[in-house]
Amino acid sequence: MAALKYAGLDDTDSEDELPPGWEERTTKDGWVYYANHDELKTQWEHPKTGKRRKVAGDLPYGWEQETDEHGQVFFVDHINKRTTYLDPRLAFTVEDAPEKPSARQKYDGNSTAMEILQGRDLTGRVIIVTGANAGIGFETAKSFALHGANVILACRNKIRAANAVSMILEEWPKAKVEAMTLDLASLRSVQEFAQAFKSKNLPLHVLICNAAVIGQTWRLTEDGLESTFQICHLGHFYLVHLLQDVLRRSAPARVIVVSSESHRFTDLVDTNYKIDLNLLSPPKKEYWSMLAYNRSKLCNILFSNELNRRLSQYGVTSNALHPGNMMYTSLHRSWWVLTFLFTLARPFTKSMQQGAATTVYCAIAPELEGLGGMYFNNCYRCVPSSEAQNERTAAALWELSERLIRERIGAQAP
Repeated sequence: MAALKYAGLDDTDSEDELPPGWEERTTKDGWVYYANHDELKTQWEHPKTGKRRKVAGDLPYGWEQETDEHGQVFFVDHINKRTTYLDPRLAFTVEDAPEKPSARQKYDGNSTAMEILQGRDLTGRVIIVTGANAGIGFETAKSFALHGANVILACRNKIRAANAVSMILEEWPKAKVEAMTLDLASLRSVQEFAQAFKSKNLPLHVLICNAAVIGQTWRLTEDGLESTFQICHLGHFYLVHLLQDVLRRSAPARVIVVSSESHRFTDLVDTNYKIDLNLLSPPKKEYWSMLAYNRSKLCNILFSNELNRRLSQYGVTSNALHPGNMMYTSLHRSWWVLTFLFTLARPFTKSMQQGAATTVYCAIAPELEGLGGMYFNNCYRCVPSSEAQNERTAAALWELSERLIRERIGAQAP
């Protein structure tokens, strides 16, 4: 290796510190080597410990690795607009030895999405996030984009989606992020979104079903269904159906469904495990907004579980999650009572970054590769309600969802 310019290090009694005249550098593939400027030589072993080491994890977001005209690796920090020959990961090296698995929970309710993604390089990953123009969805999409993923914000409001894209690009101009129109209250819009995405000829590694509404006044969608049910469940059900071929070609791939602990306060079936459509899409006189929301969140887990049973054999897994309690998102804006309650609770709840953490964890955690059919809260697997675990209910909901779409769309239905 070529001689390196002396960086000047003081002598130290620490075993890990280098003697005077030595410098630590990394190769392109992350191995650490040591240069002796006095003797003009390099070696792989630490001059004191004799151990070989390698940097841990990927580069922080905003960093890129380059090579100069002499073949020397250097690093570009696009956020702070500077370059250095010092690998930013040198503070986090590991010995050249197999790591022992740990059963300790890595993250919890205080973790943020950016903490979970620290050191991860998602370059080449394509991720769709529905409802990503604000709140948890925005923080989720932004966190992925800042770590190199190609992120598509699937949103109903074009102006808000464009503003969200601009905010991400302001933070990192090299981010690969774009907005596409998706109105889950319209099966036709879902169909158009899927067609537009497929025309890009991109893979799809993660599909995050995040969009939701709460506290809606009763209204029917253009498809003749109660809006909370269609936006929170049926629209996502149809979206996954239309994109499942792309997911299968991109395997391993993941579907992440954002549910809620509210699923515990309702059920869907009678004693014969038949789902009454009036429970999911009730007439106006029988409608209560919170009950409609709770039922839609139960649908989310049932759908995720059944989806995993059907697609896991093709390398596509699905998990559901609860992001956090009473977070101050845009969900509550349709009802002043909820806005008041959310405002009171705001000092005691998670931040948006903390709310996005469990979604991000389910989407990228290496330990979840190939695993699905689970429910997570605070980045940890937990047990949902007994109703949410019922396979017969999940199958009945799937069949009903297929029928509802087939009756409205026809040939394009499941």
